[in-house]
Amino acid sequence: MTANDLFAAAPELMKKWAAISVAAVSSLEPTLIGLVEIRASQINGCANCINMHTAEARTKGETEQRIYLLSAWRDAPFYTDRERAALGWTEALTRLSEGHAHESAYELWRLSSAKRSRSSSH
Repeated sequence: MTANDLFAAAPELMKKWAAISVAAVSSLEPTLIGLVEIRASQINGCANCINMHTAEARTKGETEQRIYLLSAWRDAPFYTDRERAALGWTEALTRLSEGHAHESAYELWRLSSAKRSRSSSH
């Protein structure tokens, strides 16, 4: 099923999804968006998407090392707390249909966002 099929099957729902996606992307820095897109593509097994998003991430300044280690982000020391929270949330949402719990990923994301809000207000 393609994105066009989804828009044809549920146009109102897909418009809402697109609006939420735009809002989410506007709240993230470009390198973090790239990491999220690559990780979701890895989970979905989409070679074309991985190729496209890694090329885009490189143009935004992402390093080869961080791209190569993204599938092992939990064990790699190169990601910030904010990036780890976003990657955990991405995995939870991407795997939601598989029945994985998302509460712990959401909590990590929420704590990271709160920490960022406190540090930017000082």
